[in-house]
Amino acid sequence: MLRLPIPPTPEDDAGSSSNGHGLATLAVTAAISGTLAVIISKNFLETEKKITHHIETDYAVCDEAFARTMSHLLGPPLLSGNKVTVLQNGAQIFPRMLEVIRQAERSVTFENFVWTKGQIVEEFSAAFAECARRGVKVHFLQDAMGSNCLDSDCMKQMREAGVEVEIFRRYNLANFNHRTHRKILVVDGRIGFVGGVGISDLWDGHGNKSDHWRDTQYEVEGPVVAQMQQAFMDNWMQTRARVLHGDDYFPKLVPCGDTQCQIFTSSVSEGADSARLMFLMSIAAARQSIRIVNPYFVPDMLVLNLLKKACERGVSVEIIAPSERIDQKVVRYVGRARWGGLLRAGVRFYEFQPALLHCKYFVVDEQWVSVGSCNLDDRSLCLNEEANLNVWDRDFARQHLEVFEVDKKRSREITWQDWKNRPFREKVLGHVGGIFRSQL
Repeated sequence: MLRLPIPPTPEDDAGSSSNGHGLATLAVTAAISGTLAVIISKNFLETEKKITHHIETDYAVCDEAFARTMSHLLGPPLLSGNKVTVLQNGAQIFPRMLEVIRQAERSVTFENFVWTKGQIVEEFSAAFAECARRGVKVHFLQDAMGSNCLDSDCMKQMREAGVEVEIFRRYNLANFNHRTHRKILVVDGRIGFVGGVGISDLWDGHGNKSDHWRDTQYEVEGPVVAQMQQAFMDNWMQTRARVLHGDDYFPKLVPCGDTQCQIFTSSVSEGADSARLMFLMSIAAARQSIRIVNPYFVPDMLVLNLLKKACERGVSVEIIAPSERIDQKVVRYVGRARWGGLLRAGVRFYEFQPALLHCKYFVVDEQWVSVGSCNLDDRSLCLNEEANLNVWDRDFARQHLEVFEVDKKRSREITWQDWKNRPFREKVLGHVGGIFRSQL
């Protein structure tokens, strides 16, 4: 017998619609959950193994074996024939950088983190725009998180003048937690600047005002400038997807000094642990002295243990950190919570008093110096794009030790008793905040 299909009742239609709606809701929920899981894993979970084993060396920082090791382990080799000039605070740094930009003939490449509205940004914007208007190729790469004026008149002025402006990971959920923290300026492929300075009025002056930053920047000439240019190109190609090449960017560079140095970079995408490796190897090979100045000193357990071992070997270790004048209070509390064992081992701590401390320099055995953008915390060592200048030169190291001694005279030593008696609130926040140390 032929059975005719029975038409659905209104109740059946409602049930089917309800089931379909439920399945759609589950699918949307699953898609959102999956997307969030990917975003969290890419931004907050480590994807590379970190070095965890203790490091010992049978050579010292002053030995040729150390120089060879650092040349090969960190990537770009140490090159001879360079000249490095220390620039201190905005009063020296900004006029010199602007002078070199205004003298550019062929190209300017600039990568930066802090870029905040004010007189200094206006001066740099005008200098970049003027270069572009007279035919210089100007390439400007700014981190999205480090600026409060990405859509300002200054940015419009540069674009209209012909500056190629790129914003690093402005709309990139997959990597929003991975910032470029590099501070690189290269002019004509011949003169480079690297360090920690932000382009902001708060960096102007002499590093002696309580609401301004004390910082250092380094002017570099010689063959190593090509390595600095390559460091810029690394992130420019990620962002612009365009290769800059030829004599405008990589001219023939001749020796212009006696300093042996290298530029090395670290990033999540390639060599995430290289900055940390540099610190670990340097501490392990220290035989006389270690001098650290860093605004965000939040070392992990391996760094802590290597510093203690250095003290046991008779190495003199001194560290200058910020005082209560700091923009990230919790970072200070978490960092100070880790001082106890180091103080007991013989490390001497000082807190810089006159201003906000932003210097990042590291001097070992009056021979090896590392300066640049890299902090001694997990954010710099594992998450950020960083660039440092490493110098293997006794004269430069001794010159920088003089800078250290001046900074130390402007600092207050923190004794074991001072540390033990720090406020209860700070102790609690230091230990609780340590749970999130990987993001600090």
